[in-house]
Amino acid sequence: MNDNAAHPLKLFNSLSRQMEELVPVHPGEARVYTCGPTVYNYPHIGNMRAYVFADLLGRTLSWKGYRLTHVINITDVGHLTDDADDGEDKLEKMAAEKAQSIWDIAKHYTEAYWQDIKALNIRQPAHWSIATDYVPAMIEYAKGIAKKHCYELESGLYFDVSTVGNYGTLARASTDDGEGRIDTVEGKRNAADFAIWRKTPLGEKRQMEWDSPWGKGAPGWHLECSVMSEALLGLPFDIHTGGIDHREIHHPNEIAQNQAHSCSDHSGAKIWMHNNFLIDRAGKISKSSREFLRLQLLIGKGIHPLAYRLMCLQAHYRSELEFAWENLIAAQTRLKRMVMGAERLAEKADGKTEIVGHPALLQLREKFDAALCEDLNSSKCLPLLEELLALKKVPAEQRLMLLSDMDTVLGLELMSLRRSELRVRPIDAKIDEADIETKLDQRQKAKSEKDFATADSIRNELTAKGVELMDGDPLRWEWRIEI
Repeated sequence: MNDNAAHPLKLFNSLSRQMEELVPVHPGEARVYTCGPTVYNYPHIGNMRAYVFADLLGRTLSWKGYRLTHVINITDVGHLTDDADDGEDKLEKMAAEKAQSIWDIAKHYTEAYWQDIKALNIRQPAHWSIATDYVPAMIEYAKGIAKKHCYELESGLYFDVSTVGNYGTLARASTDDGEGRIDTVEGKRNAADFAIWRKTPLGEKRQMEWDSPWGKGAPGWHLECSVMSEALLGLPFDIHTGGIDHREIHHPNEIAQNQAHSCSDHSGAKIWMHNNFLIDRAGKISKSSREFLRLQLLIGKGIHPLAYRLMCLQAHYRSELEFAWENLIAAQTRLKRMVMGAERLAEKADGKTEIVGHPALLQLREKFDAALCEDLNSSKCLPLLEELLALKKVPAEQRLMLLSDMDTVLGLELMSLRRSELRVRPIDAKIDEADIETKLDQRQKAKSEKDFATADSIRNELTAKGVELMDGDPLRWEWRIEI
């Protein structure tokens, strides 16, 4: 494959609950599908952890030399307020609350999501698959499985999970403690049966509805991913990713549809991967909170978005990650140190292109590759990067080349980010930067004239406004974040 093929890539498969070596369906290629957002509201930082994880996976596949085709869907129709085939469509509900077109709602929140994707340096997938673009294909798909696997109720067309083998294996419904079950909808044959097509109730009109053999309505949420993944990646494909919450209902329902449509026991993807939750003990991550934690809120407080990316990479994707402002500030400080190290290397480099052949660098590359191949263990990769920055007696140019290679996987932009960009700058700061610099010049003059009373007065004034002085540091000051 390439120089990074020393170790086989092993990933934890949620379906088998064990590590498995990736053996692509198509040699040399990797085809990946990621469950994207339902664009009825802004994404919170817990949502965005799933895309940092998926991006790490994609970058690792590229590092290993695979030709990557990555698909992320945008759910702009069909997702109800819960997973129980009950409640209102999330987009219809938000459109009614905002008194706006549902299409405008979807467009606004899709663009907000893409803004966060860019801020976190998440690579663009090969395809952004938009659910509403595939509704005709969804209807044809449903027609193909309806006779053998579905039945019709007044509320819509439902999938009978008893018609496929081993339904719920992914969720481990019969063995896992705490597995959430869906509520009963009147007329369903089995509690786990789910909607393939939801009819528009008599006397109502949705902003998004289509004609179908089962009446005017909209597709079920689970249908879209089966249709779009097959259309863009073929069946079977290599990897399907999503949050751990999808492992219990959404993904088992996808698998059931895939089995029905392919007339086989294959789940659709060979490997199913799920990132764990971001936990906030203060309870502000959920969108039910009035001021839930958005990436833009972090940026507004002066945190660089790549500090959040680093915080995610510091934990294994299958581990719970606790959010705390102290942890985020520590991640920004760690990122700043890495950037400073990269800047020093760049200053020392002579611009000559050299082969990265130093034994110490080869050993670091091998360890880095081994950590990645151990189910994307980014928490082991980061100390290796810091070890590289601290190496002595190795040409700076060679270290810089390996640093660049490592960062193509981690995505921290260490080669282009500048330390000055990591200065904390809250949007609502009460004093402008030019004024701070002027006062610091005045303080320096007072100190040189041994007017320490004036120097201390200026320091106290700035401290009261949240400015933290950094005597002896070229940047001179930062904002102090109030937590």
